Amino acid sequence: MPTRRSLRTDIVARLLIALGFVAMKRREFVGFLGGAAVWPLAARAQQPAMPVIGFFHLTSPELTREILAAFHRGLGDTGYIEGKNVAIEYRWARGNNDLLPALAAELVRRQVSVIVILGSTQGALAAKAATRTIPIVCMQAEDPVRIGLVDSLNRPGGNVTGISLMLAELAGKRLELLLELVSAARSIAYLRNPTNPVFAESEGRELQAAARTRAVRLLLVNASRPSEFEAAFAEVVQQRANALVVSSAVSLLTDPDQIVALAARHSVPAIYARPQSVAIGGLMGYWPNYLDALRQAGVYTGRILKGEKPADLPVAQPTKFELTINLKTAKALGLTVPPTLLAQADELIE
Repeated sequence: MPTRRSLRTDIVARLLIALGFVAMKRREFVGFLGGAAVWPLAARAQQPAMPVIGFFHLTSPELTREILAAFHRGLGDTGYIEGKNVAIEYRWARGNNDLLPALAAELVRRQVSVIVILGSTQGALAAKAATRTIPIVCMQAEDPVRIGLVDSLNRPGGNVTGISLMLAELAGKRLELLLELVSAARSIAYLRNPTNPVFAESEGRELQAAARTRAVRLLLVNASRPSEFEAAFAEVVQQRANALVVSSAVSLLTDPDQIVALAARHSVPAIYARPQSVAIGGLMGYWPNYLDALRQAGVYTGRILKGEKPADLPVAQPTKFELTINLKTAKALGLTVPPTLLAQADELIE
């Protein structure tokens, strides 16, 4: 006597044949029905794992909201959305350059698909020292060829590519702009971060050349952590510096409020390399278009996830630079902004 199961199988077989299925032997058809239930599980097992980006930064999540938003826009331009088809592992050095090698090594052990380090020369060097195989996208301030990150700008040649912000090369231009506003200055202090020696050396070299051309004295003042800023400004005042160039490597160490507040307290005209500093009361700043560079870093990361090699992606350089002047701060310092400088400014804060 046929069982209920065999009767159901016969009924289903007749229905499928009626719908146009090729006839099968009964044993083959039963195997077909049994295996069909396994297909969804097998398909899921064969799906590729979600790629993981290892992202580390010198500062903190609180100071990188705008940075991350621009980076995510670039990722989105290539079709990658965090949590949907890509995961991101974040690591933060919170202003401590000494932590960067350990953070890079941790991401290498995690076996991420690509490492991203934005805004840190020391971080880019740490990432390259940690791996020669995992692709690296960096955005940093130093000439990447000179410090050995890449073979050339057009053909990087290894596992590193990204964006060179040219901040060291722009240091001389910042000094010239500051002297255009503080024309009577005869000595300029340079606030630098000695724990980032590669960048400090390059930036200092550019500033020394500009200072010689303008016949002013350049004073070197060090600060490697926020707790040292008070003493650094006391030294600026003691050496009777007429104005101050703040290195971008110093402004990354902490929330910029502290440096801007100290410059205001001691009545020191200062020029900065970060937009946040002028927005909260700094006198003036000159920098590349950071948001466009950050978006480009996201685009490069997405292209690498799609299979392109860092060796074939040229190192990008900014083409637009921005001058911002805080007129309210200039007035508080008793400075009159000359018309020629006003005409150069991309933004005036009143």
